[in-house]
Amino acid sequence: MLTRIEEAFNARTTSENRLRRFVADASHELRTPLTAIRGFAELHRQGAVQGEIATSELLGRIEKESIRMSSLVEDLLLLARMDQSPEIAKLPVNLNTVVLEVVESARASGPDHSIEISLPDTALMVTGDSDRLHQVLANLLANARVHTPAGTKITVTGKAVENGITIDVADDGPGLSQEAQGRIFERFYRADPSRQRTGQQGSGLGLSIVDSVMNAHSGKVSVASELGKGTTFTLFFPTGI
Repeated sequence: MLTRIEEAFNARTTSENRLRRFVADASHELRTPLTAIRGFAELHRQGAVQGEIATSELLGRIEKESIRMSSLVEDLLLLARMDQSPEIAKLPVNLNTVVLEVVESARASGPDHSIEISLPDTALMVTGDSDRLHQVLANLLANARVHTPAGTKITVTGKAVENGITIDVADDGPGLSQEAQGRIFERFYRADPSRQRTGQQGSGLGLSIVDSVMNAHSGKVSVASELGKGTTFTLFFPTGI
């Protein structure tokens, strides 16, 4: 009895610590774009920026930071909803269709990467939330594009395995360290900034969302990587979901 009480207390303490860390990190992430927006607005109010072109550039930067903050808030709200109630839609989903649609969008938004697809002729069917699964794959492809040089090949492979279905998203980019692999799904975790091709940091929530959505589907996401030899993220959907 005492052991169970101690375990419950420890679990609650861990949960509270995680929540405090999450709130602190979220506050920091939101403060960054807000500070930038305030600074740009102050420059404009003081008349420090003159001319139509300079003013247009300043307003563009305000818009960019606003979009970044909006995206961050949406990600935070999604994770909060998944934490509170991980219930998802349970409808037939053809993963072949999901892959084709997401890759088509990724090719349009990131034409400097080569994205190849390998899918079986037979439909890979699961039960779940199509919109959330689209987001999972989109996040993985966005992650690959951000962290690999232009011209890097990305391959999306779907197949039926003995006890389920797997979708692999592989790239031949710079790879991840062992430390990064162990922490890659933590909220707000960012790997070495030098790996970021665009020079812009994401929210650090994209892969956490992937992990949460896969858990809600009774599935799993895993990563395998080696420095200098690329990275592969694997989505596993067990038979029967």
